[in-house]
Amino acid sequence: MRRARSRAPQPQAGRRTHRPALDGPRSGASGGVVHLRRRRRGRAAGHERGHEHDRAPRAGPGEPHGRRAYVRVPALGSAFVNPTIGVLALQGDVREHLAALRSLGADPISVRRPAELAACDGLVIPGGESTTMIKLARIFDLLEPLREAVGGGLPAFGTCAGMIMLADRIEDGAVGQETIGGLHITVRRNAFGRQVDSFEEDLHVDGLDEPVRAVFIRAPWVEAVDDDVEVLAQVEDGPAAGRIVAVRQGRLMATSFHPEVGGDARIHGMFVDLVRSS
Repeated sequence: MRRARSRAPQPQAGRRTHRPALDGPRSGASGGVVHLRRRRRGRAAGHERGHEHDRAPRAGPGEPHGRRAYVRVPALGSAFVNPTIGVLALQGDVREHLAALRSLGADPISVRRPAELAACDGLVIPGGESTTMIKLARIFDLLEPLREAVGGGLPAFGTCAGMIMLADRIEDGAVGQETIGGLHITVRRNAFGRQVDSFEEDLHVDGLDEPVRAVFIRAPWVEAVDDDVEVLAQVEDGPAAGRIVAVRQGRLMATSFHPEVGGDARIHGMFVDLVRSS
């Protein structure tokens, strides 16, 4: 059977893209837009089947075809009270994310295989190196199951490189760089500079009463958001003031910074609440 050729994601009709208004010159804005080439969603070779209650039924006769919806059915013990939240364990601060989720009453698990992904009520995609994470996801036969799960409505939270993994569009990405997609934003990879340019800043996050101490490590920022994306936080000081660094869109969240660093679990708490209410 001939494999379907990859296609770049097309913007939906009627959706507008907004870029933040900023004063002064734009820093780190070299290079052009990388148009992501996305393969048609479907079962990847070797994709293990999960339990039937983890999946929505296929469309029957006369029903519309399209992306399968993610159906969440509570298991014994109520998954809505103690949701099973996976942490993609290919790279990054996996242990720190697991600890933060456990402190909030969730049941966290490491995810490296499709069967583990199928057991999740939500998923955290940690920081790391986005191109390496995509390669590892392919090696572990996880990329297409991830796209199918997120596209079908699985709640997901990406931090730093995880934000890039969830983004539909990348600027300054590697040639041909792919993502999981689903989040209607444009991100600029390594926007704040190299590792030596890492920094910390207190941020006011929409929905939280007190500022969050945000740690940025070779972080991206959000260049543009579509109408259905809610901006949760922007840089408040320095040459990058006004840049978007936290967003939410339906069941998806993303931050440019590392909320697992420092022991403040409030950002994770927002995601756990999102999973419980989904």
